[in-house]
Amino acid sequence: MKTLALCLFAGTFALGASIAGAVSSQNVANADMPLHGVKSGAVRPGATLDPIATIASNPTDADVGDSDSFGRKLQWLGLMDASVTLGSDCTGAAPPYACQVVGAPDAVTTFDFEDINRVSLPKNSADTLLCYWFSPWLTVNYTNPTASTVLARLTIDPTLTIESPVLNTPGLIDPTSGAPFNGKLITGMSSLQHIVKPMPAGVSYGERTRDSSVCIAGFLSKSALKETYGLSNNQANDFFNKPIVVHLNISGSTQYVDSAYLYFGMRIVGD
Repeated sequence: MKTLALCLFAGTFALGASIAGAVSSQNVANADMPLHGVKSGAVRPGATLDPIATIASNPTDADVGDSDSFGRKLQWLGLMDASVTLGSDCTGAAPPYACQVVGAPDAVTTFDFEDINRVSLPKNSADTLLCYWFSPWLTVNYTNPTASTVLARLTIDPTLTIESPVLNTPGLIDPTSGAPFNGKLITGMSSLQHIVKPMPAGVSYGERTRDSSVCIAGFLSKSALKETYGLSNNQANDFFNKPIVVHLNISGSTQYVDSAYLYFGMRIVGD
């Protein structure tokens, strides 16, 4: 039993590593992950060892991490949902209800749905920050019709496409891709899910899980527009002064999944 457990663990680790590599190869910038992460026990660059003695009335990034949004009130900015059905028949499916026909159990089925739903924000909806609450509700039926133990898997990778008139500025280049923005950028979310299930021979079962994630640095912020996407300070300010459209994209893959209903709810907030 110990040997079997170790083998399953090693197989799961190897499979997870290969999928993580595939996801990271998409090279999508993720504004939600701070550029200047601090290791446990370390001091944020610019901060003092005794912050209580030097706290300022107008704190800097070194003090609070995000001085642009410090002290601002939360604004409720919108709500959207979407679903992805995986199964044998996709007749009549249309956004925000997407569908993907699954292949043979041992084959890897991929899905990639762009603009599955969207929220259109009027100008001046936020000052410096856009954030999300993202809640997947996953109903998945795993199956192993083979005579050997296998690893069933489900990967879900949500991203956001952000449209803005500012990103149509002539000559403005996206440093994350080296190409013109052409009115939009794509940002990752800290909501990637990768599920691996050891499945004994001939076993099938269903599972329902619910999870939520809340943004870290925000899916877009004034500082990210400057530091990650190369906008000037004036362009970053203008970005939030203009209308913004937020598109939800859902991609992923499955193996040894017979069918699934994947529901996603997303609320947008700002400062």
